[in-house]
Amino acid sequence: MSNSLVIIPTYNEKENIEKIIRVVFDLEKEFDVLIVEDNSPDGTADIVRKLMKEFKGRLFMLEREGKQGLGTAYIAGFKWALEQEYEYISEMDADFSHNPKDLVRLHDACASQGADVAVGSRYITGVNVVNWPMGRVLMSYYASKYVRIVTGLDIMDTTAGFVCWTRKVLETIDLDSIKFVGYAFQIEMKYTAVKLGFKVVEVPIIFTDRTEGTSKMNKGIFTEAIFGVMQLRMRSMFGKIKPVKSI
Repeated sequence: MSNSLVIIPTYNEKENIEKIIRVVFDLEKEFDVLIVEDNSPDGTADIVRKLMKEFKGRLFMLEREGKQGLGTAYIAGFKWALEQEYEYISEMDADFSHNPKDLVRLHDACASQGADVAVGSRYITGVNVVNWPMGRVLMSYYASKYVRIVTGLDIMDTTAGFVCWTRKVLETIDLDSIKFVGYAFQIEMKYTAVKLGFKVVEVPIIFTDRTEGTSKMNKGIFTEAIFGVMQLRMRSMFGKIKPVKSI
């Protein structure tokens, strides 16, 4: 059993799931993998079950009753990881928009370079996005800029979903108090970590949009992110962001 876990949430990812799992297990650094599966009708869970026999003790799956949102999937995964006593817990998409090889760089930023949280950043060295239409690039970039203005966060890619967390951060954050389920979840987790005094660093990555499967982005997720940051700022102003465990 490794001390490092990669959490991959899935819903209808049959085209990608076996390939992404095999690539992670082929990395020079050893990672275990937890799939958080939201009852995909396309048979994603069946593929994972088959692979669990091949990768016994390294590949795990949490099956949920239905599609409940990205944030709740990661919270379930974080709690499972803490119970299993992993020291480094990474989150990553199933669709190869995040290059699995960058998991090693994110891990090293935490394990060797003093970061508490390492963010795979699309915007720390410019705009490093491949295969997105210009409208979506601009929307994402300026959404992150808006978040920085409202919250005061010194993080270029606030909505990034490619992140390595140290155990002490996830133990300290009150995971049950995290409110948002879409991309606002990513903002809320980073904002909470910063407000609790943890060191968040950005590691430059190249983000490549999926070539197989269907995007889960929708207008509701984007709207939650826009209005959610104002709620975060208010919660912080009124002292409602508190650790569940003393730092």
